[in-house]
Amino acid sequence: MTTLFLTVGLPGAGKTTRARRLAEEHNALRLTPDEWMIPLFGEPEANGKRAVLEGRLLSLALDAVRLGTDVILDFGCWSRAERSAIRWLAESAGASCRLVYVPVDPETQRTRIALRQSLTPDQTFPMSEADLLRWRTLFEEPDAAELDGHERDSPPPGWPGWRAWAANRWPSFV
Repeated sequence: MTTLFLTVGLPGAGKTTRARRLAEEHNALRLTPDEWMIPLFGEPEANGKRAVLEGRLLSLALDAVRLGTDVILDFGCWSRAERSAIRWLAESAGASCRLVYVPVDPETQRTRIALRQSLTPDQTFPMSEADLLRWRTLFEEPDAAELDGHERDSPPPGWPGWRAWAANRWPSFV
């Protein structure tokens, strides 16, 4: 059975470093939106284009697992709903889904972000202290049940299924 690995964590946690290692260890396709956004649009969010790009990458990931290729989605996935949707989609495509949570304490996060911005400013974007604090309040840390694969959340109220929810969250997802 193929596996879709989903990295989970805040900026500066080390998700991409971990995703690169996983890609080598599992001979897997690694899809990292951060590596596409700045070259394509010159910024990390670009007025909703990130969600569009993530939708295309998610569709590509599902095609790859159907073909028997392991995939690492290096998305961050701050919300439980995003993670539940991707898990459901991966399993619907015949793959297992493994969350790879990479926690980071605030001081380590600040240090890593400052280092990244000083060494590769053309490959990253500015992040203020206010951004980091706000993002921590938005991040939903995965619990033990979610990490071991036993959670089976239903889609949020008003959604007929995870596929419909995912198509709304990632507008280019097909």
